[in-house]
Amino acid sequence: MMKAAFPGSFDPPTSGHVNIIKRAASIFEELTIVVAENKQKKYLFSAEERASMILELVKDLKNVSVAVCDYLIVDFLNNKGIKLLVRGVRGLEDFSYEFDLSMMNKTLDPGIETIFLTTDPEYFVIRSSSIKELASFNGDLHRMVPPLVAKALKEKYNNDK
Repeated sequence: MMKAAFPGSFDPPTSGHVNIIKRAASIFEELTIVVAENKQKKYLFSAEERASMILELVKDLKNVSVAVCDYLIVDFLNNKGIKLLVRGVRGLEDFSYEFDLSMMNKTLDPGIETIFLTTDPEYFVIRSSSIKELASFNGDLHRMVPPLVAKALKEKYNNDK
């Protein structure tokens, strides 16, 4: 059985993330979305909120599951019997960063492989940091995030005011 994992912070989940998830789900028999919880990072949404949003966004994809991970991804993969990471890349900057991470993961566990999926052109400029900034100014997010996420962002920023 071909199993893969798509890890990320997903803060917030974007339309680009959903695109990669759907495409990867059509390739692999099982896909686990791994919501990272890095204690050194500050997130807008809690890991549980991010996982809940993703669960709702993938509920129709029967071969996709969602998990939260607060330790090394290679350890998570080994615990789950997964040997393949999926990473989405928009351009050279993303590729350089993701390539470095894949080399670190390969050093930690030579059995882990990474596959890069390029973004569809319509999602090329979508970045979580830009979305959060736009949301903080009550900007139009409908092309960048699913409605569920737009609503959560609006609630988050309206509660912070």
